[in-house]
Amino acid sequence: MSEELKKRPGGSIPSRPLHFIWIVDCSGSMSGERIHALNYAVREAITVIREAAKDHPECYVLMSTIKFSNGAEWVSAQPTSVDSYKWTDLRTDGVADMGKALEMVAEQLKMPPMDARGLPPVLVLFSSIGPTDDFTAGLKALMDQPWGQKAIRVAIAIGGNADLIPLQKFIGHAERKPLQANNLDAVVKAIKWSSTVVRKTSASRPSSGSSSSSVSDVPIPDPPVLDDGDDVW
Repeated sequence: MSEELKKRPGGSIPSRPLHFIWIVDCSGSMSGERIHALNYAVREAITVIREAAKDHPECYVLMSTIKFSNGAEWVSAQPTSVDSYKWTDLRTDGVADMGKALEMVAEQLKMPPMDARGLPPVLVLFSSIGPTDDFTAGLKALMDQPWGQKAIRVAIAIGGNADLIPLQKFIGHAERKPLQANNLDAVVKAIKWSSTVVRKTSASRPSSGSSSSSVSDVPIPDPPVLDDGDDVW
């Protein structure tokens, strides 16, 4: 465990890690206002997460970001404490290899490197276009991992042309729908909800990485109402 985690407020070492992974569409369809809105909203959300984490000393939040366009790659080399995590503004180009991103997340969720004593990870997927590679194979790889099955999976559709079908499959629960964000205000609300309410929900759950339990009954609170307003992408 890094020194920065040992120096958390209160002087004690948090006992259980909570991985929070942003999975970001950086294809050409996200260019312009969409990627600018996402970059702005995530920077704001990280500040909120950092403050909220102080209320949960029983766990520590580790953040990662993976982007996908022509292929996929991790933006941060390794999971980083939210106390020191810095968002790198993302740029757009190319297609949307979402399946490859999910395969790489699946590798990250294997045990090891994941801790079996940890809390259910939170996976937040952003997309503005349908996947251009083998999404089915990528999703299968993710769901083949115990932590992939037990993760709290949230999907945010950016813009009115987003393909909701793969996002619904990623979520994996018929009663939970992708959040549809069609302007800056809606993106900000969606990201803040996913990064605070869902994080707190995960922090309240028992460790489940090595058990037979499922998060299918995790009581996710109702999402915010996202008003399109006058400015719609």
